[in-house]
Amino acid sequence: MSKQIDIFEKSKKDWNEEFSKSKSRDKSFDTLSGMSQEPLYYPYEPDNDFMDKLSFPGQFPYTRGIHSSMYRGRLWTMRQFSGFGTPEETNKRYHQLMKNGQTGLSVAYDMPTLMGYDPDHPWSLGEVGKCGVSVSSLDDMRRLFKNINLSEISVSQTINGPAVILLAFYIALAQEQNIPLSKLRGTLQNDILKEFTAQKEWIFPPKPSMRIITDMISFCTKEMPNFNTISISGYHIREAGSTAAQELAFTLADGFAYIEHALEAGLDIDSFAPRLSFFFNSHLDFFEEIAKFRASRRIWANKLKYKYSAKDPRSLKLKFHTQTAGCSLTAQQPENNIARTGFQALSAVLGGTQSLHTNSMDETLSLPTEKAAEIALRTQQLIAHETGVTNVVDPLGGSWYVESLTDKMEMEVEEYFKEIDELGGVIPAIEKGYFQREIAKSASEYQKKIDEGSLIHVGVNKYIKDNEELEIPTLEIGEETEKIQKERIDNIRNKRDNNLVKESLNAIRNACANNNNIMESIINATKEDATLGEIIDVMKAEFGEWKETSAF
Repeated sequence: MSKQIDIFEKSKKDWNEEFSKSKSRDKSFDTLSGMSQEPLYYPYEPDNDFMDKLSFPGQFPYTRGIHSSMYRGRLWTMRQFSGFGTPEETNKRYHQLMKNGQTGLSVAYDMPTLMGYDPDHPWSLGEVGKCGVSVSSLDDMRRLFKNINLSEISVSQTINGPAVILLAFYIALAQEQNIPLSKLRGTLQNDILKEFTAQKEWIFPPKPSMRIITDMISFCTKEMPNFNTISISGYHIREAGSTAAQELAFTLADGFAYIEHALEAGLDIDSFAPRLSFFFNSHLDFFEEIAKFRASRRIWANKLKYKYSAKDPRSLKLKFHTQTAGCSLTAQQPENNIARTGFQALSAVLGGTQSLHTNSMDETLSLPTEKAAEIALRTQQLIAHETGVTNVVDPLGGSWYVESLTDKMEMEVEEYFKEIDELGGVIPAIEKGYFQREIAKSASEYQKKIDEGSLIHVGVNKYIKDNEELEIPTLEIGEETEKIQKERIDNIRNKRDNNLVKESLNAIRNACANNNNIMESIINATKEDATLGEIIDVMKAEFGEWKETSAF
């Protein structure tokens, strides 16, 4: 025990030194009544597990947070997921959000863009600009970020199947603005494994999809050191109906699969792991979500250190963005969604998130109106500035309940890891339908509880209002967007040098066929005004397409 005490005292000293060097926000951290508070609380006599399971914030295994000062030093990045209609309409919303205090942009793309189709493709009919912004050319990307300096703001893009092309548009735009790629900050979701598991918006088969992502990791490791190449997403796994433990296990397993492919490609673990980030759901069970976030950091740190032999502390620190649970929102009594979102956002903050998106109350009815998006952003600001939860680093650390839940979450996740390994790994498990079946069973069980009333969903199966009428305004996207975007694509094809486009597309085809890194050839093609759909068609010709194995 004396050795444990010595380790504890040294770690405490290290934490105090690190904390004293960190910059503190310019505010009082006393309670509202004026009581002073310590920046961190910990036991005077730690038990045998304290250093292995908890330690201090900013120290391995990072259960208590990846930074020594957490929100006393800097608040999380406040993002609102936004995108609709034409790039100009979304650009206008971005400027409004930034004016209201948003500190990061998060791009939502429409369904044709997500699936790699130009707006004039027959399958795009009726969907252009409806669930996100329509972007299929470098010209669209210019309009989307008009009067926004890409070196001064962090940009997250929710795009997966054609992510390599949207990243190329973004890089080409930065180069037009004479911004060094090393200055670009942000995150590309680029998580194709969860598409096969949950969201179902893949384009190419699993193996070539992993090759594309490995090419992107290699390129960004060399050229974009401040950019997160992948946001490994549990959010959509949870939205599809998984449990909290399944969300965490399946997401981390995907993360380890990306690591193994990058290692096989010859990359050093510490050259790319610091730029892997995660995207989690914050659901209804307040304390279970907090335990999930804490367990995620501990599991990741241990695996990176002991299994993958990472040496750089940045590789061991799991960074994550959180979005409140869209599937928990209700069309019935939609104003209740403001409170739901507030509780979910608070659990993400208490769990130590690095950035946060809060859903708007009207998102079960339409894309968010400007007013609803403003309320959602104000929800984060209220948590940050009025609740006092940011005054102390890891305020729930040491709670018997929270620590027990965290341990249970970790044990359940490890059991799922064993099952995935027995199936041969993530890609064989996807091909066998394992993840899909597990999520479907959990979704069915959850819905059964709602239907039977054993799980209360306020306004849905309890506290129902008779003859309820919806009284909130909603955002409607007209057909004009599709007409505008079709005309733009047509104009681009008429004005560009089509011989140069053909040459650039052939260069992409050759890179795909010869196993060369495809990034440079795609960036060059975007500069010649090749469109999203044209580049995808060339890649499909080489990589093929994929049909899912039935889960039942």
